[in-house]
Amino acid sequence: MQVLNKTPLTIGETVTYIPNLDERKVLNDYFKKFGKLSVEKAKKLRAEIKALNNIKLKEEHIVKIVDVMPADTEALNVICSDIGLTEEEAKAILDIVKAY
Repeated sequence: MQVLNKTPLTIGETVTYIPNLDERKVLNDYFKKFGKLSVEKAKKLRAEIKALNNIKLKEEHIVKIVDVMPADTEALNVICSDIGLTEEEAKAILDIVKAY
């Protein structure tokens, strides 16, 4: 098998790539337990965070933010520990996340 493209996906987006998900109980249970947003909402949130045009945020960070839905700066800083967000940057991200 050859990997043609690597794109980080949220849990909600991953569901669309798994055939016969209803027949795969373990995966289905996992997505139901940890998937906090629908595919549409996950894509919309991802786009809104991207629209901040924060050059520090990589696609991997954005995906984890969407999956975890951090409620405070501490949780957000755990996700983004390698880039060091300022207070203003963290607040902008959290304000968007709180809308969902």
